[in-house]
Amino acid sequence: MIKLSQAVIVEGRYDKTTLENIIDALIIPTDGFRIFKDKEKCALIRSVAQKNGIIIMTDSDSAGAMIRAHIKRITDNKNITHVYIPQIIGKEKRKDKPSKEGTLGVEGMSAEIITEALKKSGITGEKTDKASKKITKNDMFRFGLSGSPDAAKKRQSLLKFLELPDNLSPNAMLDIINTFFSYEEFERKIDLWLQDTDKR
Repeated sequence: MIKLSQAVIVEGRYDKTTLENIIDALIIPTDGFRIFKDKEKCALIRSVAQKNGIIIMTDSDSAGAMIRAHIKRITDNKNITHVYIPQIIGKEKRKDKPSKEGTLGVEGMSAEIITEALKKSGITGEKTDKASKKITKNDMFRFGLSGSPDAAKKRQSLLKFLELPDNLSPNAMLDIINTFFSYEEFERKIDLWLQDTDKR
């Protein structure tokens, strides 16, 4: 596994599945062209770009280029590393027919090709045997951030305290805090947040 501090932006969930076997990082799928109307996901990408930077790894076709250009716009083209996969003629196994342009997407790339594409963009990361401990949905429940009547209010309060977009869904919040903080750092932030809340 290659541990990356930046989040990786891909087009779809199958691309994400492929990368999850190769890298340890926050991977955000745009769900194709839905990103053009998904304000929450755009806010998430902007925040991640500002904090840790992002890697854009879209398919090497016209649709991928359009999505890449949109992400550049919503982030003011800051803190972005562009990774380009090679244009290889072929068809993914799960598909009945090739893509419109007849080339493989990120999901069809081997681990070796993806690793080489990262290296060409200057990204080597840190090699690890396993991923570090993550904040989970159980932790969110334990801290009162889900499963209680006032959980939404608490999430909004914590997100403001962490200087993050306060309109994130529980899943998006989980993704972003796992990107910005280690498990131990997040527990410390929770303690500080609770102390700050008690003072009000």
